[in-house]
Amino acid sequence: MNESAWSLEEKIGQLFICGFHSLEADEQILTLIKDYHVGGTVYFRRNIESVPQLAALSSALQRLPRNHADVPLFIAIDQEGGMVARLDHEGMSRIPGNMSLGAAGDLSLTEATARLAAKEMLALGINFNFAPCIDVNNNPANPVIGVRSFGENPLKVAEHGVAAITGYQQQGVIATAKHFPGHGDTAVDSHRGLASVPHDKERLNAVELLPFRHAIEAGVDAIMTAHVIFPAFEPDGIPATLSRKVLTDLLRTELGYQGVIVTDCLEMHAISKESGIAEGAVQSLQAGADLVLVSHTLSDQIAAIEAVKKAVKEGRITEERINQSVERVLRLKEQRLGTPTFEAGKEVPAAPVQMPLTPDEEHVPLLTQIAEKSVTLVKKGSNFPLNAAKPVLVVWPELRHRTEVDEPAVHRYTLADALEKCGVQVELAVIGTYPEDEELEQVLNTSQAYDQIVVVTYTAEGALPEGQKQLVQELCRIHEDRVVAVSTRNPYDIHEFPEAETYLCLYENRSYALDALAKVITGRLQPTGVLPVGLNSSYPAGFSYTLN
Repeated sequence: MNESAWSLEEKIGQLFICGFHSLEADEQILTLIKDYHVGGTVYFRRNIESVPQLAALSSALQRLPRNHADVPLFIAIDQEGGMVARLDHEGMSRIPGNMSLGAAGDLSLTEATARLAAKEMLALGINFNFAPCIDVNNNPANPVIGVRSFGENPLKVAEHGVAAITGYQQQGVIATAKHFPGHGDTAVDSHRGLASVPHDKERLNAVELLPFRHAIEAGVDAIMTAHVIFPAFEPDGIPATLSRKVLTDLLRTELGYQGVIVTDCLEMHAISKESGIAEGAVQSLQAGADLVLVSHTLSDQIAAIEAVKKAVKEGRITEERINQSVERVLRLKEQRLGTPTFEAGKEVPAAPVQMPLTPDEEHVPLLTQIAEKSVTLVKKGSNFPLNAAKPVLVVWPELRHRTEVDEPAVHRYTLADALEKCGVQVELAVIGTYPEDEELEQVLNTSQAYDQIVVVTYTAEGALPEGQKQLVQELCRIHEDRVVAVSTRNPYDIHEFPEAETYLCLYENRSYALDALAKVITGRLQPTGVLPVGLNSSYPAGFSYTLN
C-alpha cells in the first residue's frame, strides 16, 4: 500500500463493512461509500428479491464512483446453509446447514457443499462469506448456535470446518471462521446480551480453540470475533471483540494468526448496550480487529467511523495501527478479488447478468445425498416405519416470526408434501411454533381419527416452546405407540418428551431434508445419520440407530 496516496478517512473507511435496507443502492449505502469510503457491505434478506436483482445490485455497487475505485468492495453475506441462509430463493441451491453435514459425517460432502455455495455466491457478485461457524455446540441451552455448529466433538468440528474453508477459498470466496474464541458453550444470545464462558485455559484449548487452530493451519482468510467474555484469557470482563488480550495476545501472538480479523456486528446488544457502538468500534481496533461490522443503522455506522477518526486524531489509536489493518484488508482483496472487471462510474448494463444457477444434474444428487445421509433415528418404537397404505396425520409447526438468525420461511413445503410424493394419504395440521391453546385443542381432536401420527417440532431459540412441548406430551399420552416425533432443528427436543417411543432428528426443515425424512419413516430408506451432539447417556454424540 502506498500510504501517501490514501487519506486517513479513506483508510478508516476500508476497515468498515456496513449494511443497508434496500433492494437497490440506496442513499444509505451511497453515503457510506461516497462520503465515508467504506470498504464493503453486507447483504441480508431485506436486500434480496431474486437472483437477477441481486446480481445487478452487486454489479451496481462495484461500479459506484469512489476514490480508489480500482479497489473492489467486499460484498459479504451470512450464507451458512440450512436454517441460516440469506440466499434461499428460486434459482439457488438450498444448501444444508452444518449440523446436517455433521450428522452425514462425510468431509467430502462438506467441502463439495462449500464449493457449490461459493460458485453461486460469486455468480451473484458476493465475495465474502461469514461462514463456516466452527463453534463447538456443547451446551443444549445455547439459543443462538445449535444447528449452526457441526456438533459437539471438537476434532470433528475442526475437520468439517477445514473442509468448508477449503471449498470456499478454492473457488475464490473469502471464508470466515466464527465466532472466536467460541460461542458454543453459552446460554445467552449475544444479539440480546453479554455471555461468558468461564472455563479454564486447559479446557478452552482442548475444546473451543481446537477448531480455530485447525482453521489457522488451513490458511483461513478471516476470523470473526465473539461478543463473549472469556475470563481465562481476559480477567477484566471485556468481551473478546474488544479485548487486546484475546485478539492480539491470544489470536495473533499465541496462535500465530496473520489473516483478517472481523468483528461480529457491533449493533448486537452485547456491545451496543454495554460499551456502545461507536466506542466499540474504537476498542475493537485497539484490540486488534481489522474489519468492523455495523450492519443496520446509518447513524450508528457514521458515529462509529467518526469515533475511530477522532480516536486517531486524539492518539488513542495510532495511524500505524490503522495502516496495519488496511494492509491486511488490501492484501486480502488483492488475493481473493483480484483485478476488478468493472469500470468505476460506468452504468450497469441493461441486460441482467447471466445466472446459470438453477440446480442441475450435478447439484441435486449432492444435496439429496447429504439429506439422506443426515436423517438420524434415535428411538424406534413398534410403529416404525409407518404403514404407507394407511393415512397419516402430520402436525407441522410453521415459523411465523423472525429471530436474529431465522426469518419466516418463504417456502411452504412441508413433511406432508414429502409424504404425499411417497404415495401416503396425509392430513396436515399446521400450528405456529408458539401455538395458541385453540390450535392445540384442534390438533388433539383431529388426532382421534388417526392410528399414525407424525408430530414435528421446531425450536428456534433455546428450549422447545411450551405449546409444542405440551402437544407432544399429550399426543404421546393419548396415542402412545402411534406417535412418531421428529425434531426439525434442535435435536435436544426429546428432553421435553422422553416418553416418545419413536424419535428422529432432522436438523432443518427444508425440502431435500423433508424428502429424505419421508423416505426413512416409510421404510424406503435406511437411516444412517449419526448424532452430532449427545442427548443423554443413552444417546451420546456419535450414536447411530441401525435397523435390522
